[in-house]
Amino acid sequence: MYREISKLIIYNTDSHSILSELGHIFERFDKKLSSPEQLRSDIYAQVRRLLEVATKYGFDNDLWHNYLTYLIITDENPLSLTYEKAGKQDGTVNTFAINDFTVFKGLFDFDFSEIERELGINCFSVLSHYRAISKREQIYNKNVSMKVRSLSARIEQAKDGEAVFDAVADFYRDYGVGMYGLNKAFRLEGDEESGVTMRPISNMEPVSLDDLVGYELQKKMLVENTEAFVRGRGANNVLLYGDSGTGKSTSIKAIVNKYYDSGLRMIEIYKHQFRYLSRIISEIKNRNYRFIIYMDDLSFEEQEIEYKYLKAIIEGGVETKPDNVLIYATSNRRHLIKETWKDRTDSEINGDIHRSETIEEKLSLVNRFGLSIGYMKPSRDEFDGIVMELIARHGDIGMTKEEILLEAHRWEMRNGGISGRTAQQFVNHLCGQKMK
Repeated sequence: MYREISKLIIYNTDSHSILSELGHIFERFDKKLSSPEQLRSDIYAQVRRLLEVATKYGFDNDLWHNYLTYLIITDENPLSLTYEKAGKQDGTVNTFAINDFTVFKGLFDFDFSEIERELGINCFSVLSHYRAISKREQIYNKNVSMKVRSLSARIEQAKDGEAVFDAVADFYRDYGVGMYGLNKAFRLEGDEESGVTMRPISNMEPVSLDDLVGYELQKKMLVENTEAFVRGRGANNVLLYGDSGTGKSTSIKAIVNKYYDSGLRMIEIYKHQFRYLSRIISEIKNRNYRFIIYMDDLSFEEQEIEYKYLKAIIEGGVETKPDNVLIYATSNRRHLIKETWKDRTDSEINGDIHRSETIEEKLSLVNRFGLSIGYMKPSRDEFDGIVMELIARHGDIGMTKEEILLEAHRWEMRNGGISGRTAQQFVNHLCGQKMK
């Protein structure tokens, strides 16, 4: 195995990866550098690591094949990044690529029988016929699992390195490579001292726009803008504003789910992280995806100045915001920044025109969102309609409409008032009680 790994040119595996560690173990086995007991212990340590990866991503059938496929589709190198953006191309680098994929095909077909026989183990045989635990969709990112298993099956059928190359090139063209190719959404973790890193959100809520009852005009406006964006046409930054619990955040999550297969990705960022916006945009601007930078519950108090970072990024900075990035924000405040009476004293009077520089500066942030969509609290009748629509999706629960609405009105008075969120919480409670 270590001899095969040493032949890799483009795909330079990490020295602490499972593959590299197994390569070292096989080298010590071939050269009789370690005792059988030590080799068994070291192999089992890597098997445990492989099982951890398999559980995280839902690998199945042949875990060794799944793992090697995962390495291929997460390795961001000059070949994979080029093919992600432009598809398969003719060039000298293809010679190196075919060499590497010939190596991977050899690793796919590697014969573990000798080391198993010599050490009295069967772990590699077991891993080649692995059955994942039930309900694994609750544990892992299904996007990763499905793609790994699909490409793994195609590589298994490939007759040589060139056929593997074709399969992988098709994958890069269709899905991309690395973290951004495999996941829908991301967030920043860490701080300036420990380092800020982009991390995937493994299990994004699988909501759709149909899950949000009502707000048809708002959803239509959001879909039209996002569709123009993913198709490379002109589109605007979007502010979704309005009452709490009306579906603003749900709409954005649903949009990402809807257009994920079209290359749409989402990066969630919080107010205290705005200083990293330029760094984020620099990292993603040349990738073959469309990114929504998502800011939930955005608002600023009087003394906060983070909104200035946001203003500079949206419009007016030295570096132009790339075409593959938009900002979608939600807020309970129409104007985002708290306005005080003191702001109104900072004014000039010129004829009949009264101008406050402080107010204008604060309002200018909202004006930089080209599209503002209002999500207002439903009326009593609209609330009742939302409740009955949500109830209908659960089937008959043995109550009349009058009984349901009576309970719904009692619920909303005790639990936050009229909103779509309150309606959903009531239906969850009611159906949970009735379907015990």
